[in-house]
Amino acid sequence: MAYASNAQTSAPFNPLGLIAGFFRAIGNGLVHLAESNHRVNRARTLMELSDEELAQRGLKREDVVKHVFSDIMYV
Repeated sequence: MAYASNAQTSAPFNPLGLIAGFFRAIGNGLVHLAESNHRVNRARTLMELSDEELAQRGLKREDVVKHVFSDIMYV
C-alpha cells in the first residue's frame, strides 16, 4: 500500500534561490523564444520527413539546416 502526503515544509528565506530563479526564468523564456521561431519549426518539420521524401525535394538530411537558414546564414 502506498501513502501520499501533501504536507509542505517552510524553507528559510534564501536570497540565492531567488536570484537563481530569476535567471532560470530568463533562460526558460529565451529557450521558448528560440523554439517558437518559424525557421526552427520548418527545420523540425523537414527533419521528420524520410530520406526518400527529402530526396524528392532535392535535399539531403545533413543540408536541412543550411537550407532553412540559408538567407540569414553564410556557410
